[in-house]
Amino acid sequence: MKDKYLEFVSSKIKRIERSGFTPERMNEKLFPFQRFCLTRALENGRFALFEDCGLGKTIQQLEWAYQVSEHTGERVIILAPLAVSGQTKREAEKFGVPLGNIDVVNYEQLHNIDTSQYAGVVLDESSILKNFEGKYRTQIIEAFQNTPYKLACTATPAPNDPMEIGNHAEFLNVMSRNEMLSMYFVHDGDETAKRRLKKHCKKLFFEWMSSWSVMLSRPSDIGFDDQGYDLPPLNFIEKQIATSKRSNGLLFNDVAVSATNLNQELRLTKMERMQHAADLVNESNEQFIIWIKQNEEGDLLRSLIPDAIEVKGSDTPEFKEQTLLGFADKKHRVLITKTKIAQFGLNFQNCHNQIFASLDFGFEGLYQGIRRSYRFGQTHPVNIYIITTDTMTNVIKSITAKEKQFRQMQDAMTASMNACVSRKEYEYKNNKINLPQFIKVS
Repeated sequence: MKDKYLEFVSSKIKRIERSGFTPERMNEKLFPFQRFCLTRALENGRFALFEDCGLGKTIQQLEWAYQVSEHTGERVIILAPLAVSGQTKREAEKFGVPLGNIDVVNYEQLHNIDTSQYAGVVLDESSILKNFEGKYRTQIIEAFQNTPYKLACTATPAPNDPMEIGNHAEFLNVMSRNEMLSMYFVHDGDETAKRRLKKHCKKLFFEWMSSWSVMLSRPSDIGFDDQGYDLPPLNFIEKQIATSKRSNGLLFNDVAVSATNLNQELRLTKMERMQHAADLVNESNEQFIIWIKQNEEGDLLRSLIPDAIEVKGSDTPEFKEQTLLGFADKKHRVLITKTKIAQFGLNFQNCHNQIFASLDFGFEGLYQGIRRSYRFGQTHPVNIYIITTDTMTNVIKSITAKEKQFRQMQDAMTASMNACVSRKEYEYKNNKINLPQFIKVS
């Protein structure tokens, strides 16, 4: 019965029809694993690169856009978060990729663009599709429904978040999100909002994903050499601040805040936490990023750190981009901002000191914030200062547990997907046939 059911499910899988082309030459500055990934992406026509931070997604998406524009003779658009678009243009100049037929645009400008003029589209930091009710998700999918060439680039998606994977599949015209959920997932017990992968569909699901995407956290995941991709040490330095006795009728303060009273707790301990952050920064002459949660924390920090500059949600897009790029260029020593503003896409390898002056129960913001500095290409040990109080011990425990789960599921997902490559792709990985030749660039 099980075999018959698996055969039935397999017969329902939409086979991906490759609508792309095989490139003959590529940019000489690409690494072999990048050429391999790009070859798959260009041959498929519609593809996703799920690659960890620092693996060179920017040069890959620039080269993909160039190859598509040269092949079709038409324009290609790269959509990127604010400030990341500026970095992308710089990378194009650095790697010798001409932008004559390529437009690099912020997501915020999408409503002003005639998308029908483009033969190809690249979504940089395509995790913007994660929120299936987000204001950009439906707009992006509908705007590029008929675009023949599509590339989605983001770090490894959360393994326990099928919505993010489903939205990518829908954007790439592979399968709708609802079809994917009904075919491969079931509701997780009593939590109807959560889904888990059907045990007997695991192999089929990863085979399906590997037909339209590649996933890696380092080159060796797909059979290439990791030389040059060894990260420096990552140092976590936690400072727990003792809080003064409060009139709660108990001998000690509560040691376990909840999601509902976390913001109140942050306000009560604001002065102690911000003062410690300021002391760390003022005792050094190196660059620092300080991550905060509340606007009043930024106001206080600016008064305590004379040479700090802050990027807030209320700032103009021009100011945000100018300031974030200025920090990358070392024009500013101390950057104060929130993870929801600067956690995706930005390369801050110029800075190897970060302070999380405020924490919540979220793991993704912490992880993505750290990876702005801790990424392949970083040459210094990265110091992460985490400031908490004795009332927030459960917050650290929660984040640690989420990180452990994320690592385990990420490793399992990557291994399963990359075990499903075809013979031709296996030969590519092991250099048994020639990859596309290099294009010489000036």
